[in-house]
Amino acid sequence: MRGWWREITGLVLPVACGGCGSPRTPLCEECGRALYGTWPCRVRPVPEPTGLPVVHAAAPYEDAVRAVLLAHKERGALGLAAPLGRALAGAVRAAAPSGTGVGPLLLVPMPSARRAVGARGHDATRRMALAAAGELRRAGRPCRVLPMLRQRRAVADQAGLDARRRRVNLSGALEVAGGGARLLAGGRVVLVDDLMTTGSSLVEAARALRAAMGSGIPGYVQVSAAVVAAPPLSFEINRN
Repeated sequence: MRGWWREITGLVLPVACGGCGSPRTPLCEECGRALYGTWPCRVRPVPEPTGLPVVHAAAPYEDAVRAVLLAHKERGALGLAAPLGRALAGAVRAAAPSGTGVGPLLLVPMPSARRAVGARGHDATRRMALAAAGELRRAGRPCRVLPMLRQRRAVADQAGLDARRRRVNLSGALEVAGGGARLLAGGRVVLVDDLMTTGSSLVEAARALRAAMGSGIPGYVQVSAAVVAAPPLSFEINRN
């Protein structure tokens, strides 16, 4: 019900830019440039955790980009799903360039706790993944969204935890839903999320996928990751 009400109010109430608050637009031109105006870059958290797949991000997590992500995720600004999906699609293209693999792109969104989805009224990461897939298909790239990861046990709130404690908190927390593993065969798998900080969540997601692949999936499946944003210092261009 809450998600339905947000959809309706988003159509009938005045909108403001999710990045700077400019009236009559969900995302102004300047904030759009901050979100997807540059080519996505390889990102590496410091320290880089063992098992992290190659990750590309569309933009640094600061200023307008931070505001847009929070407006969509926490304040239900659903009109931002399309521009966020466009940014995520750019990161996916960098993570899995055309010509790498013969199968379709398979976008696997990071799962959110059921409690968090209920509180927000929508699954922000899945919504962005669907928007990104649409963007890629319109550009002629076969693409599917496979929301197959799920939490197998409760985890503590990650806020306030350092990198080591996040890894411990998430270790063994995810699994591939029953019957989902066979859908990975022959595809180019890209884990997708809104934000990478320490990389612990992506490490655990990659582990869960690899565990599923080792349970009888034919052929080799390559896993990489794409996110909308990451801390500025994790961008390789800022470390040269």
